[in-house]
Amino acid sequence: MTDFGSLIYSEEKASGEAIGKVETHTPKIEAPEKVKAGEAFTVKVTVGPHPNTVPHSIRYIELYFYEDGRAFNPITLAKIHLTPEYADPNVTFTLRLKKSGILYAIEYCNLHGLWEARKEIKVE
Repeated sequence: MTDFGSLIYSEEKASGEAIGKVETHTPKIEAPEKVKAGEAFTVKVTVGPHPNTVPHSIRYIELYFYEDGRAFNPITLAKIHLTPEYADPNVTFTLRLKKSGILYAIEYCNLHGLWEARKEIKVE
């Protein structure tokens, strides 16, 4: 039996056929490296270039936060469902953090599975 985490592809874990999918499937996280505690900041998550058709598209993007010092992680921040042909995998979030940690973006392609990216955020 395979644990669920091993089913999620990333740039570091891609092998075989998945290597050719890294550029078009790994989420890209745009966010500041340092933020002030409690102050709003913007995070943008994009995927692609990627087809956006019913037979092949990004169906959702999830955003999680692993907060330093928290007993149970991660915190689910958002899940955005995308409709093929109508909604592109390009989403923006406004966040407020109290502690440093790691943002995780996970996207689901209906043909090529789950892909993740991460970005460390320092809170001052």
